[in-house]
Order: sequence, then C-alpha cells, then structure tokens
Amino acid sequence: MAMAEPQDPKKGDKSKASAEGRRGGGWLSRIAPGVRGAFAKRETPENLWVKCPDTGEMIFRSELEAALWVTPAGRHMRIGPQARFKFTFDDGAYETLPTPSVPEDPLHFSDGKPYKDRLIAARKATGEPDAMAIAHGVVGGAKVVVLVQDFAFMGGSLGMAAGEGFIAAARAALERDVPLVVFTAAGGARMQEGALSLMQMARTTLAINELKDAALPYVVVLTDPTTGGVTASYAMLGDVHLAEPGALIGFAGPRVIEQTIRETLPPGFQRSEYLVEKGMVDRVTPRKDLPAVLGSILTTLMMGRGRKAA
Repeated sequence: MAMAEPQDPKKGDKSKASAEGRRGGGWLSRIAPGVRGAFAKRETPENLWVKCPDTGEMIFRSELEAALWVTPAGRHMRIGPQARFKFTFDDGAYETLPTPSVPEDPLHFSDGKPYKDRLIAARKATGEPDAMAIAHGVVGGAKVVVLVQDFAFMGGSLGMAAGEGFIAAARAALERDVPLVVFTAAGGARMQEGALSLMQMARTTLAINELKDAALPYVVVLTDPTTGGVTASYAMLGDVHLAEPGALIGFAGPRVIEQTIRETLPPGFQRSEYLVEKGMVDRVTPRKDLPAVLGSILTTLMMGRGRKAA
C-alpha cells in the first residue's frame, strides 16, 4: 500500500499565498489597494481603425478623415452626403434643402423581408430619409446646387424617392439660376419598386432637359460605384463628366460581362482611368482637387451662358 507523501509546509504556504493573491489582486493590491483600480482596462472603440481594402493596412480613423477618406494607397473610400458636402463646399458651409416625400412600398413588396422594414433599417443606419441629399452653397467661388447619392442607403438604388430628389435638385437650381452638380453612386434601379423605379430614368432625363433649356450647366461626378440604370440615364447626360480615381463605372458588372461574352476583360476595365482613355469620362480628379476643378468648370460655363444671353 502506497503511503501518502508528507506535505512540505513551505510549499503549502506558497500555494496558499498564491491563491490569496489571485483572490485579492496580488501583492500590489495589498500594498496600495487603490492603485489597481487606477489602471483598469479601457474599452477601445470598435471604429478606431479602418482597414484599407487594397493593402489591408490599418489606418487611424481620425487620420483617414483628415485625408478626406482617401487611404495612403490612393483608394477613395465611399462617403455619405454630409461628409461630401463638407469636403465640397467652400469652408464647409452649405444650406441643406428638403427632399420630397413619396408613397412608400406601393407594391407591398417582400423579398424575404418586407420593403418597409428595409427602408427603416436603411434610415436608421444612414440617418437619411432616402438615397438622395440636396444642398446649396458655393463651390470654388461658384454658386451651385449639389445632389449627392448615398450608396450606403440600399446601394444608392434609384427609386421614386431618389427620382423625386433629383427633380427637386434640378428645380432648386432653376429657381436659383445656378448650375447643378450631381455625385452619383448606385447599384442600379430599386427592384422593390418594379417599373415605378425604371420610370425615374425618363423623369430625371426630362429634368436635365429643363436645365439645358435654361442654359444652366449640369456636371456629373462619378464615384465608386456608378452602375445600372443610373449610368444609363442621368449619370451620362452631363455637360462635363468627372470621376474619382478607381471608381467602378458601367452598366452591368465585370463578372456579368465576362460570363456573357465568355472572354477575359482587360485590366482596369470599367474603372475611371480606363474610361478616360476610351472617352467616356472627361477627367479623373482626386477628391481633394474636386472643389477647385468644379469651381473652374462652373465659372467658365456660366461665363459662356452670360455671353450667349447678351
């Protein structure tokens, strides 16, 4: 029969002290009880860092905001209307204009989740009533109405509210006798509204014709991504087309085109730099340069309008 080993008194004391240390917070808590609480772990905000989609580099959010949401690798991140207005208007000063209200969920549509619930979720996430936001102010010394399409709101999809927002922006420009600048960002028409969504392509085109009849400049800034019915309508009807670097611009996506034609597309296909070479875009302009470039273009076009009127 094996006999139990005698317990070492010193070893027992150490084990006891170790257990007491774990319960009491260790020797530091016994010497200075208040010190341990002074160095309590602080919670780090979840959005403190932003990952660059191109390089995987982690960037301080504050540094990215100071760089107008352009990463060191040159990726122009998607931004919402308020940030866009702040970066575009002189001194960040502008007056927001209301967007019209429209009937919601006219088709009582559900794609596994009711359309009304999707609208509620999008409004909660963005703080905007729909995909369009309008403001009036001065850009590069020129008075202008600016319309921004928010991709974060259901992919910037074109529905009745977005169409009415575009028309309201065009009418605001007509009333103030100033140019209209539109920042596009969309995945296409809003399927939850069916044919009512597709009708907005024609309605926005008619609003642009009213601007042209009044000889008011209409300038489009294409941002990532601009696709579908938006590209097939007001995004390609501007007097001048600018684009941010690396923006995806097209009707169908590259994957759909490759599967349809069964060919490999060239590098950079449908990106803004490629489209400048093909004549679809007039100029690729970095975000920091947009206010000055827009101001120069609008001032020049309005001077031509003045000469024509004279």
